[in-house]
Amino acid sequence: MTPDLLPAIAAFARVAHHASFTRAAVEMGVSPSALSQTVRNLEARLGVRLLDRTTRRVGVTELGQRFLIDAQPALAALADAVAGIDEMRDRPAGLLRLNVSDAVATILVAPHLPDFLAAYPDIVVELHCDTKFIDLVAHGFDAGVRLGESVEKDMVAIRMGGPMRQVTFATPSYIERHGAPDTPEALHEHNCMNMRFAGGDLYRWDYEDRGRAFDVAVSGSFISNNLGLLLDAVRAGAGIGCCFEQTVRDDLESGRLVPLLEPWWPTFPGFYLYYSSRAHMPRKLRVFIDFLQARLHP
Repeated sequence: MTPDLLPAIAAFARVAHHASFTRAAVEMGVSPSALSQTVRNLEARLGVRLLDRTTRRVGVTELGQRFLIDAQPALAALADAVAGIDEMRDRPAGLLRLNVSDAVATILVAPHLPDFLAAYPDIVVELHCDTKFIDLVAHGFDAGVRLGESVEKDMVAIRMGGPMRQVTFATPSYIERHGAPDTPEALHEHNCMNMRFAGGDLYRWDYEDRGRAFDVAVSGSFISNNLGLLLDAVRAGAGIGCCFEQTVRDDLESGRLVPLLEPWWPTFPGFYLYYSSRAHMPRKLRVFIDFLQARLHP
């Protein structure tokens, strides 16, 4: 059995069903002569006659009938598989794998995830939180979400949400004990809770001065690749933190955290969802994009 026999077997089954090359050819969109040759080639490969042909009728031989009975379950299974693909394509269902950063998970996805899962119960969302850029296709991800400036040029990118401001902060108790830095460079004198990227580099904190972007290398007693752990340490008064404003907005508004270096806070264009190709976008990804955009761009 070789894969090239499958079309010929399917063609034989349609001819047997219609008892006519002409009617089967019309259904399949081929010429009767081409269909007849396909069946003849199949008979030659199998070494048996499957059809009796006369000028008036086409009949199935005894061996052909036996072959048809044995082949029909497999042909039906293939038809079911194709129908299943059609259903998955048209109905939102399946595993949706997204590669995102901790900040994206916290700011963009988590607030809306319960409502999305309720709206699409046949979709399973898997969030892989990582600071490292990876090949989406090679690692089996449907899409990723990153800052727009970080997305590769060959990706299809869709904006998710508005501009993002990066903020610096600490607890009132930390400031009472250690004072507040008056410039970004003064962070060298403070205990800064910092992020280590997957590639091994420590994050250099970004700032802006009258349109000029610059960064500062900071140090401190705690380093992690997990934003949540870093924020827990800052909230406990261990040091100064830096992240996107949306992540700590409630803390800043309540006074649990105090803004620092506000004149130098930079603003980034925002997050983009990206994927590898416009062709054959899975229905599950399409509805996820539409759902988030309706929430983030009402």
